[in-house]
Amino acid sequence: MATCLVVANSLFRPPKPILPHKHLPLQPISSHSLPKSPLNSTFLKPHFSHSDSCRFRFIAPASLGETDASSDEPLPLVGEDSAAFDLGTQNIVSWIYFTLILGVVLFVLDVIWIDNSTGFGKAFIDAVSTLSDSHEIVMLALILIFATVHSGLASFRDMGEKLLGKRAYRVLFAGVSLPLAVSTVVYFINHRYDGVQLWQLQNGPGVHQLVWLSNFISFFFLYPSTFNLLEVAAVDQPKVHLWETGIMRITRHPQMVGQVIWCLAHTIWIGNSVAVAASVGLIGHHLFGVWNGDRRLAVRHGEAFEVVKKRTSIIPFAAILDGRQKLPKDYYKEFIRLPYLAITAMTLGAYFLHPVMQAASFRLHW
Repeated sequence: MATCLVVANSLFRPPKPILPHKHLPLQPISSHSLPKSPLNSTFLKPHFSHSDSCRFRFIAPASLGETDASSDEPLPLVGEDSAAFDLGTQNIVSWIYFTLILGVVLFVLDVIWIDNSTGFGKAFIDAVSTLSDSHEIVMLALILIFATVHSGLASFRDMGEKLLGKRAYRVLFAGVSLPLAVSTVVYFINHRYDGVQLWQLQNGPGVHQLVWLSNFISFFFLYPSTFNLLEVAAVDQPKVHLWETGIMRITRHPQMVGQVIWCLAHTIWIGNSVAVAASVGLIGHHLFGVWNGDRRLAVRHGEAFEVVKKRTSIIPFAAILDGRQKLPKDYYKEFIRLPYLAITAMTLGAYFLHPVMQAASFRLHW
């Protein structure tokens, strides 16, 4: 149980002289006035202060996660410290395994899905494209298929891990989700300018800078579990983490916020119906993920999640503004960590590699 801290009166006011008082005779204590059970020392704890008179203040127990609006100090963590990475605790063998697994996954993905001569990726796109001649409809269908499989497997995670084991279920989850994600991204790249042009703002003053900055910021809203690469690759045993620091102080669902920022930036820049359809589908999927994610965390972590939920918000900065979230004085240090440095480098790299990504997608003819 957390404890509600009581702030003493000012220590800098000079105490008034203590006036003499009459001594009352001691009264005998009867057995009826004694407590039947010993007092809990943590329940009634006297606090002395240099104030106008000698008074007692009591520290009363509070429910777990209850906030003190009069205190500027953050409460003790209930969840985990996100994006924490200690080089000294890393196992080199685990990272060698990760590198090997990554290489095998990329090779298998290319042979079974991406390569048009051996894979099923083009056949999958062609099958979905038969639903409609509209690129917007096909885009929405691809997102819906991915969202159904991805969120569906996440929802059945507890049951699946009991049947298959945590590592095996992670392999199944990634093995099904990754090809569908690649297909959706490639189709968007190849057909992003095939829709009806709704506006043209690319030549507007400051538009490129605004879109670039928004896109860059959006990747800092990645969900912290993304940084646990050893768990993503099932080298370490996957866990359902309850994160509380870093980006989680700003919003409890950073992945959704980052996706909204990314979609708005790309929709403003491209300005056509395909971009709008892609944004509607992706944002809708992540809004569902807000509800589904909270539901799964509540089932897995119970009261601890309810505490984190009270301290955080879905809308960015809302919990900070209404006082439920107390930022540490050195809050910025929660972002000066290796995962965020890696995100910075990868985001810049992806921007400069856009022509390469686009050329690779065009060659697939999806």
